[in-house]
Amino acid sequence: MTPIERIIRAEIAATGPMGVDRFMALALGHAEHGYYITRDPLGRDFTTAPEIHQMFGEMIGVWVAAHWVPGARLVELGPGRGTLAADVLRVLAKAGLAPETWLVETSPALRGEQARRVPTARWAAALEEVPEGPMLLLANEFFDALPVKQYLRSPEGWRERQIGLAQGRLAWGLSGALPLDLGAAPWVETSQAATQILGQLGQRLARHGGAALIIDYGYRAADRPLGPTLQALRAGAPVDPLERAGEADLTWLLDFDGLAAALSGFDCAVETQRAFLGRMGIGQRAAALAAATPGAAGSIADALERLTGLDQMGQLFKVLTVLPRNQGEPAVRGEERA
Repeated sequence: MTPIERIIRAEIAATGPMGVDRFMALALGHAEHGYYITRDPLGRDFTTAPEIHQMFGEMIGVWVAAHWVPGARLVELGPGRGTLAADVLRVLAKAGLAPETWLVETSPALRGEQARRVPTARWAAALEEVPEGPMLLLANEFFDALPVKQYLRSPEGWRERQIGLAQGRLAWGLSGALPLDLGAAPWVETSQAATQILGQLGQRLARHGGAALIIDYGYRAADRPLGPTLQALRAGAPVDPLERAGEADLTWLLDFDGLAAALSGFDCAVETQRAFLGRMGIGQRAAALAAATPGAAGSIADALERLTGLDQMGQLFKVLTVLPRNQGEPAVRGEERA
């Protein structure tokens, strides 16, 4: 039994079944035993796009440079090992930009990795700790790990999906019927943490200017999954979220149309990662790198396919750009380009 499972079992015994959001908060973020607090999971349990190849971060850098605001800070939520920020800053340096950089991170293990790659960075545990002012904000695979509540429709009404104890093991269950009106869908996922951060983001951009880029696992309304989307990964493979709590990554799929609606005061656009990287010029960059380093041409081609392939990250990952109204960014609205 893991330390986190002991903590979860004790809380269930004391107060009753817990929601998925509480389970995620303990399993991932417990101050002493949480998954993200105790380890660097990158390359072991999962790999993010910046770790696949420098081209990804360079394309993000191109976007940041194109939307730069004088005096802006570069802010990244959930910066992993700092690879993305380092690649973006390298592109910005070539454009003559050297912004103050803030990394929003709670993991001591990952802060150490970030310091090695971005030695000039400053750190905050939450967005509200970043000083006020214009910013270019990046969030790559950040929102999908925030605690989420899951609700299922039943003949008696809406019920919350919960974790309790059955036959001495952690087990899934449902609450009693709740007096909620969550629309006509058969299931709903809501994240108070995500809603709060999006609200802070919108308020800051409205007050000071700037832009934001959110990249993550997700779906559009037309491709809504059939059921709740919580998943667990260990050593790159799906596992039961309730087994070995605190030793697997937990994520859920983002409703990108819902994210855009939450930022309705801005010019928001959703597209696939394939479309976004394509219009930023990743194909041309891959060709230039392959020409400059012929011995690496095969690995560059493989990385390009992983990042943009329709059966890989190119389609599964979505990109939300958040810009001031009428800025004129060429973007996809209402449909995705392949």
